[in-house]
Amino acid sequence: MNIVDRYWHLIPPSVLRLLERPVAYFLAWLARATSGAQVVYRDYQPSVVQRLYYFNHTSHADGVLLWAVLPPDIRELVRMVAAEDYWSSSPLRRYVAERVFHATFVSRTVTALEDRQLQVQRILEGMGGEHSLIFSPEGTRGDGAEVQPFKSGLYYLCKARPELELVPVYLENLNRLLPKGEFIPLPLLCRVSFGKPIKLEAHEAKGEFLARAREALVSLGTGI
Repeated sequence: MNIVDRYWHLIPPSVLRLLERPVAYFLAWLARATSGAQVVYRDYQPSVVQRLYYFNHTSHADGVLLWAVLPPDIRELVRMVAAEDYWSSSPLRRYVAERVFHATFVSRTVTALEDRQLQVQRILEGMGGEHSLIFSPEGTRGDGAEVQPFKSGLYYLCKARPELELVPVYLENLNRLLPKGEFIPLPLLCRVSFGKPIKLEAHEAKGEFLARAREALVSLGTGI
């Protein structure tokens, strides 16, 4: 346990509330500065509309960097889907997840259909009618070499909200910026590519949709 976590309980809740916005600005600046992120828009225009931003997952820094490079007015309305086992592992991480990223926690070990449906419902409730979402459809981290097959959660989210725009976001070098098991990021240049928004088509089968959504993401990394 580090010194911050050891004495976290001594910080008054009123102080923690006052720190939320400064911490958010600091983390956004730190993520951009550390990564030297180059942001690329391909058939995409930023807009304050409700969207789901989905990305290739190779590092715990993935969602943080995606959040950080969004324009401030969009970032204010974004919620993150976060792995509960990681982001609840210390008081500091939980504070950042809940109070800065306004995260909805999910379990990566859930297998029962009923439990998976409850997680989808919690995510939808967290979005409400105005908040956008940062979401990893792979579920767990890959090695950065290729995008893993998508889990079914993305399909069920879109089935419940078929009008929702999905924006593929390909992140390059994040597996090297914050390798597995490390806490301090390495200073490396990264690229964040936003692609053309897609939607679930009427009567589109689950497998067909997930393959199409994955291909939209993969194409951003290959330059197609």
